[in-house]
Amino acid sequence: MLWLFTDARRLPDPLPAIARLPPGLGGVVLRDDGLAGRAALGRRVATLCRARRLALSVAGDWRLAAALHAGLHLRAGRRPPGVPRGLPALTSSAHGMADLVRARRAGVAVAFLSPVFATASHPAGRALGPLRWGRMAGAAAGAAALGGVNGASVRRLPWRICRAAGAIGALDQRDRRQDDVAVVQLSAPESPHFTGS
Repeated sequence: MLWLFTDARRLPDPLPAIARLPPGLGGVVLRDDGLAGRAALGRRVATLCRARRLALSVAGDWRLAAALHAGLHLRAGRRPPGVPRGLPALTSSAHGMADLVRARRAGVAVAFLSPVFATASHPAGRALGPLRWGRMAGAAAGAAALGGVNGASVRRLPWRICRAAGAIGALDQRDRRQDDVAVVQLSAPESPHFTGS
């Protein structure tokens, strides 16, 4: 599966990128908690996700997630206080083993272990690299990759434990590099990447 992470700075209008996700084979994590007009954007994103059979997960606002009939995106595997038990935790961020363990205990479907590679979202952050990412994801029985993921870098990950990939820049048509086209192609059902096998 291929997931788009919204980012108001790097991808001000996520709708064209969402429209390019393969139908039924991807998802969107709606971030940007403090963004003015986030609820309206969320409604547009949810409509497009339903039309394209994409999963939708909302970060930082369980009420908006419930209103959009979306899953909840946890941060570091932590379920925020006050969240109703019936609201599913669909995705989670993870930056180490403890986060992966918490995410698994919370019952999330997809935990994004990041940053696997250097990323424009966190230019000063230290990347895990494919080997360390692979060891951690393997110990957790699989994870999704996020951070610097594009058509070339995703091929460096161990496909048997790479359950999905999340991207921002690789799906931005305004700054499209040729190798990033392969990220979308890798989400095809016949690809060994993202099958979870």
